[in-house]
Amino acid sequence: MINYLKGQLISKLENSPTGSNITVEVNNIGYFILTNRRVVGNLPQEGETVTIYTSLVHREDSMFLCGFDTREDRDLFLILNSVSGVGTKVALTIMGELGAYNLVNAVISDDDKAISKAKGVGTKLARKVILELKEKMMNWQDKVSLNSFKSAELSEMKTSQSLLEAESVLLSLGYTRKEVAESLKKAVFICDNKDDVEEVLRKALQWLTTQE
Repeated sequence: MINYLKGQLISKLENSPTGSNITVEVNNIGYFILTNRRVVGNLPQEGETVTIYTSLVHREDSMFLCGFDTREDRDLFLILNSVSGVGTKVALTIMGELGAYNLVNAVISDDDKAISKAKGVGTKLARKVILELKEKMMNWQDKVSLNSFKSAELSEMKTSQSLLEAESVLLSLGYTRKEVAESLKKAVFICDNKDDVEEVLRKALQWLTTQE
């Protein structure tokens, strides 16, 4: 199994006849990878270097890669695929709607409404996912520090003026947009008040200094 690919992002498409997909070039080989809108939205501009965590799906008549920008999303995708009735397309859609943190929370808290928000997922299938995965999710949660990767799309976070201001300050300090986006994702979920720009900045800078 290919654990991850690190290379140049050649293209990213949110909507295409084959669904959301990206192409990553590694050592002059372009890898076509199926993904979802969440991953496409989180990735940097084409031409930049990315690390994509992958799963090789092998069927009788085809073989293809599915990929995610975090290891946690990839691992949850694999767990989802173990549910009967949840194919690759549905698993990608659920991960695109929820992400790892929100999916774990939805399963553990019996929130079938959250899961059924994913396109093509009805209440019956959502309940089946909860029934079959609750124990697995609880065991998985115990082994992984979910607080370290609670995800939110940057477009959603930018609805807060404090986050816009924090982003501007961090960019002025010389951090890249990728670093800023990642630090704000980490900060927003551990702040007592995400509308307090000083607290958001403090948490984001604390995370950035640990990466240096």
